[in-house]
Amino acid sequence: MDRIAIIGCGGSGKSTVARQLAQILDAPLTHLDATYYDEQWNPLSQDEFAAKQEKLVAGERWIIEGNYAGTLPIRLAAADTVIFLDLPAATCLWGIAQRRRRYRGGQHQADGVYDRITWNFVRYILDYRRTMRPRVQDLMREHGPHVRLISLTSRRQANQLVDRLRRQAQPMT
Repeated sequence: MDRIAIIGCGGSGKSTVARQLAQILDAPLTHLDATYYDEQWNPLSQDEFAAKQEKLVAGERWIIEGNYAGTLPIRLAAADTVIFLDLPAATCLWGIAQRRRRYRGGQHQADGVYDRITWNFVRYILDYRRTMRPRVQDLMREHGPHVRLISLTSRRQANQLVDRLRRQAQPMT
């Protein structure tokens, strides 16, 4: 696991899992929200965003978290592992509520949190499994048949993966 793409619905825990894996695996971490938005939280053009990702995936080791289906093929082509956080909408809504409480509604560029909850975002979460999930799955089949896919459907599974990798990374005594 040298080049890991972490994808999933908003509130699924992508940033949390990514931070934990980056620490365990000692791999550079990129939060796509922090890449997509400038310091004033204005989005980059699609071409600029894609070019930045091309540079990121050229690295030998990386963890990149974020959905952004429009540029997912860039990450899939270079990844050796995809962690797909395919959690229920209720879990993701709870995740964004917890994030809101933790960050008090602010934006935090350093760790990729763009905490702006709108009705459109809530609808996106509610519809993710019906609308975005099939699109992401199609993109994975088309651009990532070579990747090891780890599909997680609960926070418990995500925690178990992190715990297992942490144990594997610990030196034997």
